[in-house]
Amino acid sequence: MSKPIFELVDQLPTSGLTVSLLNALDFVAPGEWQNTVGFVNTIKTVTGETDESLIQQIGERAIYLFNDRSQGYQTALWLYQTVDGTDKALGTAALANKVGEKVPLLGFLNSITPKADKAQTIDLCLKLVAELVAFCQINGIPGDSIGDFVASLGEYSGESLIRMVALVCVDGLIPLGPDFINKALSSLSQTNPQELEKNSTFQGIKDVIPGSNAGSKLNFIGESFDSVKGWMNGLVRANNLTPQKVAHNLSSFLDVADDKLDYVAAFLDVATNYYEHTGTQTLARRLIERAVAEI
Repeated sequence: MSKPIFELVDQLPTSGLTVSLLNALDFVAPGEWQNTVGFVNTIKTVTGETDESLIQQIGERAIYLFNDRSQGYQTALWLYQTVDGTDKALGTAALANKVGEKVPLLGFLNSITPKADKAQTIDLCLKLVAELVAFCQINGIPGDSIGDFVASLGEYSGESLIRMVALVCVDGLIPLGPDFINKALSSLSQTNPQELEKNSTFQGIKDVIPGSNAGSKLNFIGESFDSVKGWMNGLVRANNLTPQKVAHNLSSFLDVADDKLDYVAAFLDVATNYYEHTGTQTLARRLIERAVAEI
């Protein structure tokens, strides 16, 4: 594991494209997500604690839990990081400095390539499976506990909820259109294990996906996605979500052309890392909650 957890939480950005994206999705889950950064600050926010020595104790216990290899926390963080494996080739640093200005999409049209629907589908489904497996790791339950995960989705809040909102909006609706759920299911059913093996995200995380080979892992991915379609459908319906409505809300920080939504999706894919950002926040929160309970 590269960096200690407290350092990762301390280094979370307070502005930039990922934060702008998550703020722009607030309309789906109003007030749910605050960009809590800084390890000590997160402890104070999660616990309401002001006693410095207790905060120190909680922090040390949380770090101890994270470092304990027999727990699933490091695997969960690695999943959030890996599945987001964003291509930083677009000069994200240069982009991050454009805070307060709208990012002109047209300038990037020749340097980004939209993914084919099938690749986009596999990515969407792998992000969902990463969420499921990370959830199981954090909660210390078997990695194939689809039922537990689906039951818990209804109780998602804060950074976990906004991550799933972003998954539906940015990896589902914008690239694949209003019928993204059926499109994904039908595309998955026409995917063979060899195609899945060629996907770089799958190669990165396949060892933690339940199943003994690519075929059984593909079945698990399909089963996972199928089990969450009701929740996703509900989210879309309750908020009357369409690709255009989402794009309109993104126009607070991005110049969006309605006929170029596949490019918007490709741009957000390479220029943001919302999974890793909110995943780090989720993990910090869970560690702190457990540390408090154990002190």
